[in-house]
Amino acid sequence: MSDLFGADDPAASPDALFEAPTAPESEPEPSIRRANLGPSGPGAPLAARMRPRSLDEVVGQQHLLAPGAPLRRLVEGSGAASVVLYGPPGTGKTTLASLISGATGRRFEALSALSAGVKDVRGVIELARRRLAQGEQTVLFIDEVHRFSKTQQDALLAAVENRIVLLVAATTENPSFSVVAPLLSRSLVLQLQPLSPEDIRSLLERARTDPRGLAGTVAITDDALDHLVRLAGGDARRALTALEASAETAVDRAAGGDAVIDLPTVESSIDKAAVRYDRDGDQHYDVASAFIKSLRGSDVDAALHYLARMIVAGEDPRFIARRLMIQASEEVGMADPTALQTAVAAAQVVQQVGMPEAQLALAQATIHIATAPKSGAVTAALGAAIADVKAGRAGTVPPHLRDGHYKGAQGLGNAIGYRYPHDHPDGVLAQQYPPDELVGVDYYKPTAHGAERELGARVPKLRRIVRG
Repeated sequence: MSDLFGADDPAASPDALFEAPTAPESEPEPSIRRANLGPSGPGAPLAARMRPRSLDEVVGQQHLLAPGAPLRRLVEGSGAASVVLYGPPGTGKTTLASLISGATGRRFEALSALSAGVKDVRGVIELARRRLAQGEQTVLFIDEVHRFSKTQQDALLAAVENRIVLLVAATTENPSFSVVAPLLSRSLVLQLQPLSPEDIRSLLERARTDPRGLAGTVAITDDALDHLVRLAGGDARRALTALEASAETAVDRAAGGDAVIDLPTVESSIDKAAVRYDRDGDQHYDVASAFIKSLRGSDVDAALHYLARMIVAGEDPRFIARRLMIQASEEVGMADPTALQTAVAAAQVVQQVGMPEAQLALAQATIHIATAPKSGAVTAALGAAIADVKAGRAGTVPPHLRDGHYKGAQGLGNAIGYRYPHDHPDGVLAQQYPPDELVGVDYYKPTAHGAERELGARVPKLRRIVRG
């Protein structure tokens, strides 16, 4: 998979394929390491060859490209604000940066946060400053800006504020967490969305017929096209890379005859779709959050979907097991006490058996928790008790409940008068247990869900007996 989607090929790296070639320099700057923008000629990857050359060729992002929208004004050359383009891979961030540069007539400089340092940033800014003195402006594109340190991002502030460069920064991470506030305040933050299935379908068909692409050399069946759309997951680059791999297989099998991409061809060319999930990024938190909320909402199918995404992406199974144990108490609680047992058992399977076999235990716990009756009574009860303690409603432990297992305890009045419940036929008797300040306070309020329905009748009866 890594070679199919370009993870091992710098020229086909995910954030390089849609990047525009750097314009020739008149001033040599050997110290500046620019991003590897990749080839775009006949031998280039299909995704690079099909990079949009104009706004008319861009698919998707209509919410940002409508007439008068900030991004359209920038692309058409009438905007002057720096922008942070935030969105998943393959949605056109680098393409739009290149179009902005071309529309405004500015020079295009690109840096990758994976390889550039503060020295590289300052070198490009100094180059842009010299150009500006000669009346030439510069668009500085920074890919994966979220990987820049605070110092590297701070190095951009003066140049952005004084418009020495028009900054176009791309990130797959939420900029509110990954970009420093001063830089955000000087830029427009525009969120790009995954491409719709219709957008991907249009893109694939264009690539199949366009002279820059496959030039009509292969046909494709409807079910194969549908499968490619599903595999893409809204990612244009992934869609085009998968199409290219399938086309190569179809041509090899045709042996000089008519090449046709059918469903078996696609399936044999691509073993699985790459999952958009970064264990260290906000997708990790988004998918985990969706998993938790699906469990809470009793949507077993959605919960299994997000579980599968985490498993396929290589998430630490111990993290998943911990979340399931937490959910069993927090969302199910006493409505089904066995849910916690199932979650703990799944965690033990993860520890003692490991993956991939443990994924079945994780699925079993997911199904149990998602389909169990829900109750937040345990969470609410503990929260209320903690709130009282923090508010100072602690009080002293009643004397008859204090520890009497040391010399002199009875002389202090401790453990005198304590009544042992098992001496009573019912195992329950009247006795004060809370501090004086909290006598009569009800923390636990059972719901009518699942096993708590029985507790709803039992708990008030116990309170009446205990409180006399």
